[in-house]
Amino acid sequence: MTHVLIVLLALLIGVVAGLRSLTAPAVVAWAAFIGWVDLHGTWAGWMASIITVIIFTVLAVGELINDKLPKTPARTAPPIFAARIVTGGLAGAALGAWPHWTFTALGAGIIGAVLGTLGGYQARKRLVAATGGKDLPIALLEDAVAIVGGFAILAATGHVLTEYLLTAVK
Repeated sequence: MTHVLIVLLALLIGVVAGLRSLTAPAVVAWAAFIGWVDLHGTWAGWMASIITVIIFTVLAVGELINDKLPKTPARTAPPIFAARIVTGGLAGAALGAWPHWTFTALGAGIIGAVLGTLGGYQARKRLVAATGGKDLPIALLEDAVAIVGGFAILAATGHVLTEYLLTAVK
């Protein structure tokens, strides 16, 4: 059951990457740094470093600003889409690193990134049309969903992994 939950959470963090590509790894790095998820001793241990946190945070903030600019390419453009798939896979795989479910979590993160990219694109396009073409409020709403959703997913991941560890020790 725990494996299924981690795969589901990896899928969801992939969706966050589909909304905002650098928010997902930034949130994972923050969660690892503050101890919500323990990545020490895994291939993803580097994500708990303060340097990684700073780099991903600066890049994520830059992306949040860049998204509001009129000349920003669509998230469905091949290089942008590919970046979302890579960061979704990375973030998802990191969630599965400690219990050694890296590859299933990687796959779930990639699928989530595809769903988040395509679904986020359609949702934003339709919401902008419904609000009379006002993109900024919808973009800010999408930012909030990605950030708050990302931290909620990581909080849940920490809880699931803690319960798994406590159950395994018994």
